[in-house]
Amino acid sequence: MTRYLARRIAQAVAVIILVTMIVFGILHFLPGSPARAMLGVKATPGAIAAFNKANGYDRALPMQYLLYMDRLVHGNLGFSYHLDQSVGSLLALDLPKTALLVGVSYALAIVIAIPVGLAQALKRNKAVDHAFTVFAFVGYSMPMFWLAMLLIVLFAVQTHVLPAQAGTAASSVGAVFNNPKVLVLPVATLTIVTVAQFSRFMRTSAIDNLLQDYIRTARAKGLSQRQLVTRHLLRNSLLPIVTLIGLSLPAVISGAIVVEAVFNYPGMGWLFWQAASTQDYPVLMGFTIVVAVATVVGNLVADVVYAVLDPRIRYSAT
Repeated sequence: MTRYLARRIAQAVAVIILVTMIVFGILHFLPGSPARAMLGVKATPGAIAAFNKANGYDRALPMQYLLYMDRLVHGNLGFSYHLDQSVGSLLALDLPKTALLVGVSYALAIVIAIPVGLAQALKRNKAVDHAFTVFAFVGYSMPMFWLAMLLIVLFAVQTHVLPAQAGTAASSVGAVFNNPKVLVLPVATLTIVTVAQFSRFMRTSAIDNLLQDYIRTARAKGLSQRQLVTRHLLRNSLLPIVTLIGLSLPAVISGAIVVEAVFNYPGMGWLFWQAASTQDYPVLMGFTIVVAVATVVGNLVADVVYAVLDPRIRYSAT
């Protein structure tokens, strides 16, 4: 297990370095030059020269990349000239709010999707299975922005039960906890889509396991349905879900960009949306790096949990 973890960590570091190379390369493919792209078309030659010297863009390309990596290692993600603030401070302010949004959505989706998927597998081709299948297909195929607007119409415009947007009520994590209503509709939007995806995978995995010999053996020993599910079926059926959680993190974060834009929720997604609208490249690059690191770490954690759930896997021997 130790050797496997060391190898996976090395692979994760390699992937992150590759992402930094891609982001660094994209920076040099921007129109004009990195300085012109970041300072704007109205920047004077003197300002461009000072920017290039301060950031090492007047040096050879390999040295520029090494300087870029040195800044990343020391937590310097760049500076937003549009917002007149460092990218690190902007992300540090907005990351906890997005982490709260995505974390609550993930937790609710897992809590709902696992029993739903199990119920569908145990009641295969019955009314319960068909009903949840229709819900899953509708939820997964519906555009997220449309689902968000639909929830706003139903719960904010028609019934006035929940606020249509977060705004200043979500200026910080503490403010969100003081007014949790602003989190309900954004979380519901992400959760519905995620449940639709996770429940389908859970259903397929549980059906596959129900056809295995160990399930028939457990039934032959006289185990009740509850014992069969809790002792054998649940644990083995969770394996694909663990992998899916790690792999679907980029999709959920992408969904958070749309959700935060629709609900005016001031998190990383909203920051990315604003940066894309104003061509604030340092913020876009910093966001890409942070999401890439989160994705790699999420996949690494998923692999470790996978090994814990399935003792048959001998990573140490590979």
